Amino acid sequence: QVQLVESGGGLVQPGGSLRLSCAASGSFFSINAMGWYRQAAGKQRELVAAFTSAGSTNYADSVKGRFTISRDNAKNTVYLQMNSLKPEDTAVYSCNAAIRVWVGMRLRENDYWGQGTQVTVSS
Repeated sequence: QVQLVESGGGLVQPGGSLRLSCAASGSFFSINAMGWYRQAAGKQRELVAAFTSAGSTNYADSVKGRFTISRDNAKNTVYLQMNSLKPEDTAVYSCNAAIRVWVGMRLRENDYWGQGTQVTVSS
């Protein structure tokens, strides 16, 4: 069974930094795409940053130049380095991954979500 385990959220002052981690564990064939979404109170979930299946990166306009997504393929882990944090970055951040698993003799791509981690930017 595949799981995404996140860590690194918390409370930080405006202008501060946090680093989120998301590790995929369990039995799977490959990770096609992996990234971070966030949902602020009363708002829809939005993409923050992600690696696409082609290996490129996508960022929300609101975080470009402040956030950096990186990965360690050997550890099946993605990181989100968040700098110059603003109060409007406050949200629950969730890791998402498109992972291929064996189902019988076939590979199937499933969508997985982590449990979410709270990031609060406040003085």
